[in-house]
Amino acid sequence: MFEEKLKKIVDRFEFLEKEMQGHLDRTKLEEYSREYSELKEVREIISQFFSVVKEIEETSFLLNDKEFASLAENELSTLKSKKDSIEQDLKLLLIPKDVNDDRSVIIEIRAGTGGDEASLFALDLFKMYQRFAEKNNCKIDLIEQTTTDLGGLKEVIFHLRGDKIFSRLKFESGVHRVQRVPTTESSGRIHTSAATVAVLPEAKEIDIEILPNEIRIDTMRASGAGGQHVNTTDSAVRITHLPSGIVVTSSEKSQHQNRARAMEVLRTRLYDLNIKNQSNAIASQRKSQIGSGDRSERIRTYNFPQGRVTDHRINLTLYKLEEVLNGDLEEIINGLTSAERLEAMTAFEKDYEK
Repeated sequence: MFEEKLKKIVDRFEFLEKEMQGHLDRTKLEEYSREYSELKEVREIISQFFSVVKEIEETSFLLNDKEFASLAENELSTLKSKKDSIEQDLKLLLIPKDVNDDRSVIIEIRAGTGGDEASLFALDLFKMYQRFAEKNNCKIDLIEQTTTDLGGLKEVIFHLRGDKIFSRLKFESGVHRVQRVPTTESSGRIHTSAATVAVLPEAKEIDIEILPNEIRIDTMRASGAGGQHVNTTDSAVRITHLPSGIVVTSSEKSQHQNRARAMEVLRTRLYDLNIKNQSNAIASQRKSQIGSGDRSERIRTYNFPQGRVTDHRINLTLYKLEEVLNGDLEEIINGLTSAERLEAMTAFEKDYEK
């Protein structure tokens, strides 16, 4: 069954190769070229796979020859190991990719339970992603933030642009929990607070069409105390999407920039809503739980007294809290990515057993 599916991929590759030599309109040519490019690497490894399969078949005939049987057994052992290795490589390549992996992201951080301490932790998380962005040559554009009297963050929304950044940060969605002695605590008791993080793949205009009659745009002055800055002009923009009830604001200094950024966030939230609706239609066993991004799920704990960070989804504990808060997320990201691939591989193999 696996080999039959590989033959279908070869047939598709050869079909694309032939079609691209003919007369295609620009749209079709771009579509076929993209698919051809994606299949090219797979096609080469499939060729290696069938070449080894052929060698195994030819060598198997020698088992009946007393003179060559021993040599044939050794050769078959080597060839079967090679076949298994190539098969694993093929399965990894054939696992369906997340169509959003190449996108930039919009990240929303909100203080949860814990009062002032939760807002200070939300600020710590924001700084963590800022440092991650610096280490990975990504650009951050602030869209909206609401501060507290102690300098913490009730909410912050920002655009993080980078190469395949969604593939690396999509696992950050969920509830982040902190355990530490707050600066406001005189008795030295450890408090537990939380903040939620939502990582949304950036939506483009071609993904979501928003009609003018579907939105209401209001301008207002940026807030003073508890807001990002004091502004004497009506530069802040609030956009309400009437069909869904989604409300988005942006409070930077330029009204034109605010409008553009608020529309970016609105498109992204609507795109995210569409993804969720599609995911809900898929059977739960067919959905990767690692990358599900359930924002009500507690995903990680930052324990200051012990200097440790624990990701509960993969039972990973690192005693390098300071490094993680300084944006060194690679070990966590790699662990989550490996877990996602393992789940996807298991689902993939079940498919091919049917």
